[in-house]
Amino acid sequence: MFSDPVVPSLTTLPHPDCPGGNFEFGRWKSRVRGAPEVLGQVPVSCRAEEIATPGEGQIRALVTIAGNPVVSAPDCARLDAALPQLDFMVSVDNWINETTRHADVILPGQSPLEQAHCDDLLLGWAVRNHAKWSDPVFPVPEGQLAEWEVLLKLASIVSGASAAESDPAVLDDLFFHGLVGALVEAEGHALSGRDAAEIIEQVEGQGADRLVDFAIRRGPQGDLFGQRPEGLTRAKLAAAPDGLDFGPLEPRLGDVLETPSGKLELAPAYVLKDLPRLEARLERGEEEPLVLVSRRHLRSNNSWLHNVPKLVSGRDRCTLLIHPKDAASCGIEDGAKACVRSSAGAVDVPVQVSDEMMPGVVSLPHGWGHDLEGVELAVAAAHAGVNNNLLAPGELVDVPSGNAVVNGIPVQVAPAD
Repeated sequence: MFSDPVVPSLTTLPHPDCPGGNFEFGRWKSRVRGAPEVLGQVPVSCRAEEIATPGEGQIRALVTIAGNPVVSAPDCARLDAALPQLDFMVSVDNWINETTRHADVILPGQSPLEQAHCDDLLLGWAVRNHAKWSDPVFPVPEGQLAEWEVLLKLASIVSGASAAESDPAVLDDLFFHGLVGALVEAEGHALSGRDAAEIIEQVEGQGADRLVDFAIRRGPQGDLFGQRPEGLTRAKLAAAPDGLDFGPLEPRLGDVLETPSGKLELAPAYVLKDLPRLEARLERGEEEPLVLVSRRHLRSNNSWLHNVPKLVSGRDRCTLLIHPKDAASCGIEDGAKACVRSSAGAVDVPVQVSDEMMPGVVSLPHGWGHDLEGVELAVAAAHAGVNNNLLAPGELVDVPSGNAVVNGIPVQVAPAD
């Protein structure tokens, strides 16, 4: 999904079934398809039509940041055809891949070994309360901007400033000073009533490093900028190369739950009203077509890792998994090539017959299809595979969330010509 600015406030439709009116869906609709907004977003498949369809609100420029939607977005063939119609496209990326090959400008970021790292995303699945800071292994080459400087400079230019007027350090200070100033004025915040200048002076670094230090110090283990001298700072965390373990997770649901009822609302009326559609789907007969689901391998993360020789060595992993019963019905054999066709397109792919698949379901891995002209990924191109998103119709979306359907796509499977 993407936050689409194309037609804000076309319709304002507060959903009547949400307790307390906390959630509003369909407050506006996308310009071309009329897709209703859900939590500020519409399906990412809308992007191609919003670029290609003239008129007020047409998308004329695009910024991508380490993304590859020409491979990873549903109905990606339409997006690939639409991107050349943009007036301007800039990508922050280290590769000329299926998407960035359309960019007018590619701004390089750092490699993972040239950046510090402090994980917060994957720790959402941790079973213990811990943190770890890793310093960069290699310095950023002389003359190359750090990634946060690239993004701030780009944001300034997009806002109307010239490149010469855009000083990332000044923008970084403006943002950080404003953030601290707002929090010390916020009622009930841990920093409420504190001296903003005193806090700003204590925080170390710039850009992302400074934000991490600020987040650590105002968190439950932090030093609260001098109020808990024994508390944690980024410097203290960096001094522990193996990280710090603060013990098992502690219950906090009562502190963070803000629903009107004070309970976990697992069955809002908005979702329950969609159950009849689900029931009808579950009652479909065996005459229904096969459905396609996606999968990933341990060696593969989206389209990012396919240019690493060690991770694409060995047997072909871009295969169509199919149950023996369905393989026999479709007239295909293990190791042969099959044509998989949906309403959006078709691909030819090697077959892997496996009783691990449910009858009626076939599977293709996500993130492959590196055979497009202009891609400069030699290793990935030698192991191109096929792109399962060529089979994902852009209009096929999950009704309650508005998100693209990536599993359960109706397909036909037959021997390849």
